[in-house]
Amino acid sequence: MLGAGFIARYHAMQLSLAEEPNRIVAVHDPDRAKAEQFCAQEGGRVVDRVEDVVEASDAVFVCTWTADHLESVRTVVEAGVPVFCEKPLSTDLASARELVRTVDASGVPNAVGLVLRSSPALLALREMVRDPEVGRVVNVVFRDDQYLPTQGMYGSTWRADVDKAGSGVLLEHSIHDLDVLEWLFGEVESVVARESHVHGLDGIEDSISVLLGLRSGATASLASVWHDVLSRPSQRRMEVFCERALLTLEGDIFGPVRRQDSIEELVLDGDDLVGWLADRGVPLVSTEQQFLTAVRASTSGRTVPAVDPDVHHALRAHVLADAVYRSSRGGGLPVTVPPPDLDPAPVGG
Repeated sequence: MLGAGFIARYHAMQLSLAEEPNRIVAVHDPDRAKAEQFCAQEGGRVVDRVEDVVEASDAVFVCTWTADHLESVRTVVEAGVPVFCEKPLSTDLASARELVRTVDASGVPNAVGLVLRSSPALLALREMVRDPEVGRVVNVVFRDDQYLPTQGMYGSTWRADVDKAGSGVLLEHSIHDLDVLEWLFGEVESVVARESHVHGLDGIEDSISVLLGLRSGATASLASVWHDVLSRPSQRRMEVFCERALLTLEGDIFGPVRRQDSIEELVLDGDDLVGWLADRGVPLVSTEQQFLTAVRASTSGRTVPAVDPDVHHALRAHVLADAVYRSSRGGGLPVTVPPPDLDPAPVGG
């Protein structure tokens, strides 16, 4: 583990649930006390350098602040070691592209922490959206709110430093949401956005509203907010208005997820949601588990399975984020988003 903060603990928890045998062997964090606390809880030993983690490990999780991702990932993959990079890839689109080129050149297995793609609730919503019975998606209303993560259980004070974070709520939090919107509803072709800076942190927006035009003809709106209501650590709600049904996501991990049409309402929550997915043959495999499977295949000489999401999926989310920021910082002017096949670095499927 490179980094021993909140997100590193999250990945350690997911690793502890993985079917693939694994153990944490080495941890580095600039805050040695934080690394020591992490090792006391999750295992491994504290080491002094990034290179010490790389030398000790079969795979490395990069969980540092955003501005450090590119150089940390470069150090890992140039040593031929598989890498799991926390989102976002970097602080801007240009350096995100450089990171992708660096990973591609190495050929090592890789994954990115856009973990909502393996969320049971969002997998269920995706199944519902794909059901021909609901008809075409017409409009999506998506709200994402979280308290400013410099406090509380997150405690990531670096997110108030634009040199380390790059920017605010959209890049550091709602890049998840941009990724999910295309994953669920198809290609975004245009955006219009406005942002605000209530907390007075230089270069760190704490609220942004985005209107997205989809190539399908549907529209989607995203409102993302950092506030100071400490009882709401991270909450997402999505309403999907289809021709013949309303689909509602009320919790982004285990629901509830609702499907309402003219006849009935289906509500899926917790174990019922997991069982519903199993009945439809939808596997629940975390991104961390996929990554471990790819690493093990690589080290044993077997065919390496694709990991979803990888750095190419993450790069597409950066393309969307860049368009949103260009619109917002241009006073809300419409910005056209290039199709994935026109982006300078190829985007995976």
